[in-house]
This record gives sequence, C-alpha cells and structure tokens, in this order.
Amino acid sequence: MTRTPKRESELPEFFVDILRSVKAKRPRTVIDHILEHGYVTTEELSEEHGYDHPPRAARDVRELGIPLETFRISNTQGKTIGAYRFGDPQEVRRGRSGGRRALPKRLKQDLMEQQGAKCQVCFTSLDGRYLQIDHRVPYEIGGEPKRTANLSDFMLLCGSCNRAKSWSCEHCENRTGMRAAELCRTCYWGNPASYSHMALRVVRRLDLTWTQGEVYDFDQIANGAEDAKVGLPVFVKRVLRQSVLKKN
Repeated sequence: MTRTPKRESELPEFFVDILRSVKAKRPRTVIDHILEHGYVTTEELSEEHGYDHPPRAARDVRELGIPLETFRISNTQGKTIGAYRFGDPQEVRRGRSGGRRALPKRLKQDLMEQQGAKCQVCFTSLDGRYLQIDHRVPYEIGGEPKRTANLSDFMLLCGSCNRAKSWSCEHCENRTGMRAAELCRTCYWGNPASYSHMALRVVRRLDLTWTQGEVYDFDQIANGAEDAKVGLPVFVKRVLRQSVLKKN
C-alpha cells in the first residue's frame, strides 16, 4: 500500500526542527519542496529547480541523516518518473545534521599523484579541474573517514562516471536495506580495479574511451560494427572473444 506523502503540519515537531536546521542550498531546496507539496519529482528538481542530476540532490538530504524514500509517479504526460518523500522520522540519524565536512584542497593533488590524473572508472585522462573526489563507500553508508590522509578511502572520477555511480547507488538494495560498508568496498563502484559485484548484481563492466590519436581506431571499430549490423558493444565483445579464443 502506498503511503500518502506528509506535509509539514503532519510531521513530528522534532523532525521538522531537524529539517529546518539544514542550511545548504541544494538539500534545503529538496526539503522545502517536500514540506510544501509532500514530495518532489525528478522532473521538478530538474526543470523547476535547475538540478540536472536529481539523485545527487536527494543524496545530499540523505547524507544529512534525513530518511528519504524513492517512489514512482506519473507526470502530466503520463510518463512514469521518480519522486522523493520523507521516510519514517524515527529513522533519522542524529549527529549527521552538519553533513559532510569540506575535504582539504590538498587531497585531490595527493590522489592525482597516487592514482594519476584520470577517472578511475573510465580511465580517461583529464585536467584536474574536471575530476571529482569520490568516497569509495558512499558517505550515506560509511560516513566521513576519520582521516583524509588515508587515500584508499577515496578515488577520482569524471563527472559522467560520478553521476552514473550516484544513480546506481541510489537504486542499490544495500542502501535501502543492509547498509553494509563492506558490500560497497567489494562493488564495482567502490573498487573498479577489483570487485565481485555491481550494486549486488553479478556483473563485469569495462568502460573505455578513445582520445586524441586513438579516435581513428574507434572510428574503424565503429565502421566494423556498422558493417556487421550489430551494436558497438556487441561488436567489441565479439572481437575480444575471437582474439582470446584464437590466442588460446
């Protein structure tokens, strides 16, 4: 049975006080909209509030210890879209109201020196300003590491891969159920170099990019896929499989 979203007047006073204590703009926007309307849709976060990655805005709220539920709803065109509403107020995690602390500026430089100036998922080399510091174990589950000097708790991701990770974590049963940090550490999104699952699914994934002089090679591969009348991922898998089988 779907629970009716609650507005501010229907919420416990202690919970409203916690909600009102949030000052950061992005989670504040999500909270205010839900307080007024009972829920906020991904479409509203994108079109009305200008957030091109709604799950990131919702995650900001959750990282403050505020329970948030994801559900599906139909928009005015009849299309099913995602939406968020407050969860059980009794599940609020006190002590998180201040949110995550600012990471030291030196951390990114240390990570680039250790891991290289590249995304750890798609391996694309980028200028440092285009790389984002990512918690291997999402803050919402593992909190902030006690020592940022432990570089193994962090990695660098490009914006695209960071958004993909956010979406995957948003829909992972570990986030809504067990909340086990160890499962995050053995997940593709927490350790792409060595993992046993991807958001609890048995998956093996390889993200590749072709840059600069490699673009010609990519175009040749794309032409091969077109000639074979198959999708590019299927064609690449076929070529790799044939190469491995021939070698063996």
